[in-house]
Amino acid sequence: MIRVFALLMVSVLALSACAAPPSPPQMGPDGKPLPRVYRISLGDTREIRFRMLDAVNSLREAAGVSPLVLDDKLTAAAATHSRDMSVQERPWHFGSDGSSPLDRVKRVGYQGEFIGETISETYESELQTLAAWMEDDVTRRVILSPEARRMGFAWHQDRGGKLWWTLTLGA
Repeated sequence: MIRVFALLMVSVLALSACAAPPSPPQMGPDGKPLPRVYRISLGDTREIRFRMLDAVNSLREAAGVSPLVLDDKLTAAAATHSRDMSVQERPWHFGSDGSSPLDRVKRVGYQGEFIGETISETYESELQTLAAWMEDDVTRRVILSPEARRMGFAWHQDRGGKLWWTLTLGA
């Protein structure tokens, strides 16, 4: 039995040595590596939402503002908008029906004050997207708004792998 196990291990090691080395990243016309698709499965939803909440709250704590809690209604408004941006094939704050972020949070029955919305069209992860939002003065102000107490966060991934992220904050 030990001999069979040893033979099996040697075979596995030999086969793994034959594996092709990882291919170098493809380069775009600008000389920078093209993005790799960040695939999200249905089972990742909860983990990604809480990872984003933790990251946002860490940034807020460092800025001296109170933490946020996830809000189902704000998340529903964010999910609707992420899907709609994908259908429209453009990242912008207005829905295909002309709705504004304020309209969307009212439609889902959110009773609090709307603070702001950040959006993105990318192939990057939620944390890479958050880092990009923090580099922009306007989206950083939304994320670090002292008035915000609640957060909705959602995305839509289209067939090609592009992600349409929406983060909605309320008081």
